[in-house]
Amino acid sequence: MAHALYLRGEYGRSLGMAENALIMKQGSYPISELFLHLAASMACMSLKDIDAAKAHFGAAWGIARPDGLIELIGEHHGLLQGLIEACLKTQYPDDFARIIEITYRFSYGWRRIHNPDSGEDVADDLTTTEFTMAMLACRGWTNAEIARHMEVSPGTVKNRLSGVYAKLGIGTRAELVAHMLR
Repeated sequence: MAHALYLRGEYGRSLGMAENALIMKQGSYPISELFLHLAASMACMSLKDIDAAKAHFGAAWGIARPDGLIELIGEHHGLLQGLIEACLKTQYPDDFARIIEITYRFSYGWRRIHNPDSGEDVADDLTTTEFTMAMLACRGWTNAEIARHMEVSPGTVKNRLSGVYAKLGIGTRAELVAHMLR
């Protein structure tokens, strides 16, 4: 239910649903808890509450890593809006590389099922970092906000987004939104 609320854009309700389920749980249910923390992370990112998003992602990572459940994290890459890069790239480079490999494999299959008529393979054209920055830009994040979240300079964000525009054959953020969110 938390995921469905997220997909409808009801981020506050999604977060509340996930956090209440986590608080009320009785016993240990690693896969369910992992999904709930990921849903809470996604909602927090959409609400621009980065600290809470990182806390929930950290809890999800704490469940996933010891049990080898990182497949689920890779499958949520786009929805996590840069948390994987911000939280894992430096501290867990080998795990990060495996998650990105999972992300590419998953997104390739997902697009073939859910968007078979699309002539554009955005996820094939962009790196996961470019894709993340592009999606954050589409959600109204400024270059400074993206830079702070991704722990890079605003100039790096500007350069990466310029590269995205070049790869996609577009020139403005409005065109990026139209291209990415159709």
